Amino acid sequence: MRTKVSDIMTTDVVSVTPATPFKDVAETLIANAVSAVPVVDRDGRVVGVVSEADLLRKEEFREQYYREGYKPPLKVRLRHRDARDKAAGDTAADLMTAPAVTVPTSATVTQAARIMDERDVKRLVVVDAEGRLIGIVSRHDLLKVFVRDDADIAREIREQVLERELWAETSGVRVEVIHGVVTLGGRMDRRSEAGLAVRLVRRVNGVVDVVDELTWAEDDAPVWAGQ
Repeated sequence: MRTKVSDIMTTDVVSVTPATPFKDVAETLIANAVSAVPVVDRDGRVVGVVSEADLLRKEEFREQYYREGYKPPLKVRLRHRDARDKAAGDTAADLMTAPAVTVPTSATVTQAARIMDERDVKRLVVVDAEGRLIGIVSRHDLLKVFVRDDADIAREIREQVLERELWAETSGVRVEVIHGVVTLGGRMDRRSEAGLAVRLVRRVNGVVDVVDELTWAEDDAPVWAGQ
């Protein structure tokens, strides 16, 4: 079973509109103990995200650039033009990062983690096919897949991987799971089947590592020319 974003996301999500004033956005973050909120239009479609960092730019630029007599170098002004514009913003529309980084409910945890890494974000907005807000998935949520019970992981490996996904004789395979680390032991007919079993087990949600102690009766690994 591949855990989907819909299985772990937070659905009770607070949001703001593009017209929400700066102070109201700040109060929303504080009151709900969150570090960012999606910005949605009147139809519930996500148009951006406002984070604590977006709000703090106002104080940052007040301190750095608005001191009496201070004029930052041209290169600095150009590099920080977008941040400066946000610092001068008064509403969520001025402050938000757009477009928001989103995922559909059908995305897997692995896909969500890859997007977070590629886009360097701590959370993803979950939307439906029309771009409407459904939920939020954070890095903290993604970690939930690694706290599965060892017995539950072992059960999935035996019932889903060994008995259904792997078209091979697996009655001689032993499965042991301790703190998410899976040890596969026993004997299989072919080396290729043993290798496939290990690869499939690595994909099971909650598996931290796989210790391969499988043996096989036939080494059917291809022999490359020149070896």
